Amino acid sequence: MAVLTDPISDFLTRLKNACRAGNEEFTAPHSLIKANIAKILQEEGYIWNYEVVTGDRTELKVKPKFIDGRPVLTDLKRVSKPGRRHYVGSDEIPRVMSGLGIAILSTSKGVMTGGTAKRHNLGGELLALVW
Repeated sequence: MAVLTDPISDFLTRLKNACRAGNEEFTAPHSLIKANIAKILQEEGYIWNYEVVTGDRTELKVKPKFIDGRPVLTDLKRVSKPGRRHYVGSDEIPRVMSGLGIAILSTSKGVMTGGTAKRHNLGGELLALVW
């Protein structure tokens, strides 16, 4: 298996590819930040559910959400990358698709959506934009 330099980007790419291909579920290597991102995506209605599967390797099994055969997640963009981090203050958190999408941030209080971070007056690393 190849060494990944950006495991969050790999997880988001797997999610986007599964949605576009119409796959009912996909697996990705488990990490705490990916599980937190999956939790946010479930709370916001982009995936049905996720679960941590333990075995030889711990994996994250995710089921993307489809309505009438069309994926709820239309696209996403990874903003902060290992070579170029992108930090924003609480007043600089972007609105995604005029409020129809979400921004995912890693703050000092954990991984959360942009709206939650604004309510708590927190800034942090802008991980991804999802719509």
